[in-house]
Amino acid sequence: MVKVRNVHERRLSTSRSQVGVLIDSLATDGDLLWPKERWPSMRFDRPLGRGASGGHGPIRYFIESYEPGVRVRFRFTGPRGFDGTHGFESLPLSDGSNLLRHTLEMKARGPAAVTWPLVYRPLHNALIEDSLTKAEKSLGQESKTRHWSLWVRVLRRVLRGGRS
Repeated sequence: MVKVRNVHERRLSTSRSQVGVLIDSLATDGDLLWPKERWPSMRFDRPLGRGASGGHGPIRYFIESYEPGVRVRFRFTGPRGFDGTHGFESLPLSDGSNLLRHTLEMKARGPAAVTWPLVYRPLHNALIEDSLTKAEKSLGQESKTRHWSLWVRVLRRVLRGGRS
């Protein structure tokens, strides 16, 4: 078993309600947060709300808790061995800006203790950084595109059967 805590965050110079709009748009046609242009879309069996089930690509989860405009937390149901949660939240800062944070906390068990660090973690990190960049762009803020590592590019190519 491997304990995992993985946090990504971006300071956004905007109101909490505007950051909340990003969170609330998840898995909709007008999604302002999830980088579906470059990654598998986030999809659910119904609109964003507690109990909705879905995921993205091979990652499966359901919405464990949802506070509109503030936070959403997902509980993993797959792949096997992912025992924990991940989610987005908006945190107000003293200067009036807000922190958009994604936190993943889980215990990787069995095969996941190997696949998490070698495959899923690098892909997850790249995806979430792309998501935070999309958040900045959706708010009209300057953003610096983060380039994928060579390992992420190799993994994506392998997982797509050699297609770019």
